[in-house]
Amino acid sequence: MLRLGMQPLWKSISTVLCLGAHSDDIEIGAGGTILRLLAQNPDVDVHWVVLSAADERREEALKSASSFLGGAARAEVIVKDFEERYLPHNGGDVKRFFDELGASISPELVLTHRRDDLHQDHRLVGELTWNTFRDHLILEYETPKWDGDLGRPNVFVPLERAVCEQKVQTILRSFASQRERDWFTEETFWAFLRLRGVEARSLSGYAEAFHGRKLVV
Repeated sequence: MLRLGMQPLWKSISTVLCLGAHSDDIEIGAGGTILRLLAQNPDVDVHWVVLSAADERREEALKSASSFLGGAARAEVIVKDFEERYLPHNGGDVKRFFDELGASISPELVLTHRRDDLHQDHRLVGELTWNTFRDHLILEYETPKWDGDLGRPNVFVPLERAVCEQKVQTILRSFASQRERDWFTEETFWAFLRLRGVEARSLSGYAEAFHGRKLVV
């Protein structure tokens, strides 16, 4: 397998935008990649945006973002309070927020939800990402859910086990409100990392996976 070196790519990135519909989405879908990026390029600006998080979930989002972004030279964390599960029904307000976001930053890399995610909130965020950021590298991450909508990703980021440990333990520690959910377990997060590691032929055995719909080489 021809492996395109990630370190030159990381070094060329000065601004990253991370988008999540809910307060744990970014961490679950791309947390390891963010940790690896910041380890290799700490002089990067990170804009971390959560669309739907109120009260306890807001506090969890801020706590988790602080943990994941500890290696960043500069970080902006935005947590909005759009109603969870109703983002498409408040589409006008969400679209206006994206318009404002697109006018204020121009990131080299955008990490966001898949456009064909079966969760309606995720799907809207993915659609508006492509609608807003038309000349940017966009990688769509994946999250587990009962709908069973896992696709066939085509971009893989191998991760060392220590990075995976940091990702998983930070998620479990940060989001106490989710611990009663049957899917929110250490085994779930490790299973994703291991499965994508197998597909990527990762030397460590672990990886995160993304959908890259449009890449210019």
